[in-house]
Amino acid sequence: MFSKAPVNGNEDVLGALSLVLYTLILIPLVKYVLIVLWANDDGEGGTFALYSLLCRHAKVNLLPNQLPSDARISGFRLKVPSPELERSLRIKERLEASLTLKKLLLMLVLAGTAMVIADGVVTPAMSVMSAVGGLRVGVSGIKQDQVVMISVAFLVILFSVQKYGTSKVGLFVGPALFIWFCSLGGIGIYNLINYDSRVWRAFNPVHIYYYFKRNPTKAWYSLGGCLLCATGSEAMFADLCYFSVRSVQLTFVFLVLPCLLLGYLGQAAYLMENHADTTQAFFSSVPSGAFWPIFLIANVAALIASRAMTTATFSCIKQSTALGCFPRLKIIHTSRKFMGQIYIPVMNWFLLALSLVMVCSISSIYEIGNAYGIAELGVMMMTTILVTIVMLLIWQINIIVVLSFVVIFLGLELMFFSSVLWSVGDGSWIILVFAVVLFFVMYIWNYGSKLKYETEVKQKMSMDVLRELGPNLGTIRAPGIGLLYNELAKGIPAIFGHFLTTLPAVHSMIIFVCIKYIPVPVVPQNERFLFRRVCPRSYHIFRCVARYGYKDVRKENHQMFEQLLIESLEKFIRRDAQERSLESDGNGESDSEEEHAFSRVLVAPNGSVYSLGVPLLADFRDTGKAVMEESTSEEMKPGPSSESLLSDADQSFEKELSFLRKAKESGVVYLLGHGNIRARKSSWFIKKLFINYFYAFLRKNCRREIASLSVPHSHLMQVGMTYMV
Repeated sequence: MFSKAPVNGNEDVLGALSLVLYTLILIPLVKYVLIVLWANDDGEGGTFALYSLLCRHAKVNLLPNQLPSDARISGFRLKVPSPELERSLRIKERLEASLTLKKLLLMLVLAGTAMVIADGVVTPAMSVMSAVGGLRVGVSGIKQDQVVMISVAFLVILFSVQKYGTSKVGLFVGPALFIWFCSLGGIGIYNLINYDSRVWRAFNPVHIYYYFKRNPTKAWYSLGGCLLCATGSEAMFADLCYFSVRSVQLTFVFLVLPCLLLGYLGQAAYLMENHADTTQAFFSSVPSGAFWPIFLIANVAALIASRAMTTATFSCIKQSTALGCFPRLKIIHTSRKFMGQIYIPVMNWFLLALSLVMVCSISSIYEIGNAYGIAELGVMMMTTILVTIVMLLIWQINIIVVLSFVVIFLGLELMFFSSVLWSVGDGSWIILVFAVVLFFVMYIWNYGSKLKYETEVKQKMSMDVLRELGPNLGTIRAPGIGLLYNELAKGIPAIFGHFLTTLPAVHSMIIFVCIKYIPVPVVPQNERFLFRRVCPRSYHIFRCVARYGYKDVRKENHQMFEQLLIESLEKFIRRDAQERSLESDGNGESDSEEEHAFSRVLVAPNGSVYSLGVPLLADFRDTGKAVMEESTSEEMKPGPSSESLLSDADQSFEKELSFLRKAKESGVVYLLGHGNIRARKSSWFIKKLFINYFYAFLRKNCRREIASLSVPHSHLMQVGMTYMV
């Protein structure tokens, strides 16, 4: 604070201290601990958890893949209380009807997430540099360049141990943090006794008024430094998946906040008698006999704070990936007990590289602190806006309370933000550039994914085309199960037509598998797979929507995935038989919904046009029937008396289950369709740039959905298709 507003007297110290005390009380305590933590999404925090919460209560997601059946997942739990219901419904209708508001909401979320990731770069740099800087107090001959080199070594060690997970390191960091906070409180009490205990007067907010009245410009500059006392508040919310709300509240109120207040009071008491020693007030105020133990525990605490922000960054990236706003990366789950504890190798080394660049290029702790303030305030403001929408749409509380929240906290944060932006030319502009680049990466990925999905929906095959594909294509049914991966939650993907015109055979059972992320943290295993029949029963073609929450752990290999999928399909067939559903009724979607006949012909990749006329299973139904009867006779071996008791429906049900088991024994093959998109020649230059270069680069280098299943190459078949958008 005093780098911009030098101390001219004790009143300046009291004014600055009063500003720090009330910043601590208002932002971390009142805003985050008492209000924002309650806006969690079933224990998940962060900007994308708030966005997921809003997407669940209103259709504001730009990706048009919502299904009515999603709302029946137990994790949705939409509670609509009666007070202020009419206002909430009006807001919901306005959000769902306005494409502009949806885009604006998404841009706010992306901006907040970009700032969180930027925070993951600057937090380690700031924390480690400030802690290691204490050496300049303990060792007189040390220079700033040596502090930088030691900080670089510490950062490399910090990011190298990130892969070992939070649980394993937690056994060490828990006691270390407890000792650190107790040390802060103890040093504060020591300084209050030894120097000037009258600093308690700073709890009177009138000293803030006097501070600004004496020198308004310099006091306003110092706001950027003051904000550093509240940094980490957003990480506390983003890392909420590791703790319960009540445990965070109790720990903050009874341990963290009192120790922080005592620590700042003690530093102010020291400065009341040492006006010139503002650069290293904390380490200078430590008793000489306790300096090295405190220096050691301060560095450990700095590493822990950096690690907490990095894990918060990982959580935000996983959430944004699940909701279609970040390219897919390899995610490693570091704990069997806690699903939220993850490690992203690529992002870990990326954050390390940028932190090292920042430490080496901006060696001044004041410039790094200003960059820290920019990143932190960007996240805080986005969180304030999103929580305000949650208050209006979901909590449905009194409008006076909502207005008070947004006016007080957004106004306070805008005032802080104006201060740090004024100093952006010092070098902290680097963090703004980094956040802007991240924002564009996420926006382009979401924009390209949306265009690709919409194009696939428009070009999906009609049911008439599928039913009439015949031997004139040279297509036969081969034994086995074919899992065709696609992104459509409804309809037959156009890329299936490319499979039929490229390959001489399709499998005796086809399942269109769509991996779909629902805006809930977790989808229970028994609600994971949603099946529908695509064709009449004898065609043995199904659609499966595999639904995951953004917090779900996808650790299953391909064998386990196949087993779970086929078990769920058997349950579906049993339930379908029990309900006595015919082909036209068994589909959750009516035939009219899927029978948009785009064409009565099929065009092969080489340009050949095939006419349609003979059903696909014309030569296969008899064979399939023989296989089913043979399987039934071998496995069931019903006697004449039992056969007479079985109805036709029961026999059909048993034959279908037997056919499924035979197909499984023949093997499962994964049919992967790579749908690429390119902008039309008539498109705008910006669209061509985004789609043909930026999005294409991201898609080429991102991780594929099926990569987590570790499918052997011998079980894979791939075909590509390009959509013009």
